[in-house]
Amino acid sequence: MVKEIRIYIEGGGDSEETKTLLRQGFSSFFNPIIKIVRSKKIGWKIIMCGSRNNAFRDFKNALEDHPDAFIILLVDSEAAIKKQTPWEHLKSRDNWDAPGVDDTHCHLMVQAMEAWFIADVEALKKFYGQGFKENSIPKNLNVETIDKDSLEPSLKAATRDTKSKGEYHKI
Repeated sequence: MVKEIRIYIEGGGDSEETKTLLRQGFSSFFNPIIKIVRSKKIGWKIIMCGSRNNAFRDFKNALEDHPDAFIILLVDSEAAIKKQTPWEHLKSRDNWDAPGVDDTHCHLMVQAMEAWFIADVEALKKFYGQGFKENSIPKNLNVETIDKDSLEPSLKAATRDTKSKGEYHKI
């Protein structure tokens, strides 16, 4: 019987402050699921790990340290997925071997978090306000096909002259 679900997530940088903020965001995102899980008397924990390598390391350690928990790894795909399972993708991209668990323990997000942001240009315009350059954002509605290396520069260009928020920064 699973007593707890623990999700090890890439992101949040190196500071506790930024990890806390991102953990709060993921908690909000997962809130409907958290309510259901907790109603069944199962614990729920989100662990922000910083780098993807730290997330993988912490995930593997948790498999040993928390045998009564269902442990999940959640990382960016970092590249297009070519008809592969999550572990096959991580093996080909990062040379990570599945540590004795199946694909139910591994989930991939977008290639880079900036894809989530540019998927909603209206929200970006509202958040950044005056000076936001919408034309700097790629027009492709399928954000997963946009080259990862162009996402952050597009956001920086779009936000460079904004008055209240300033230029986009990763963390």
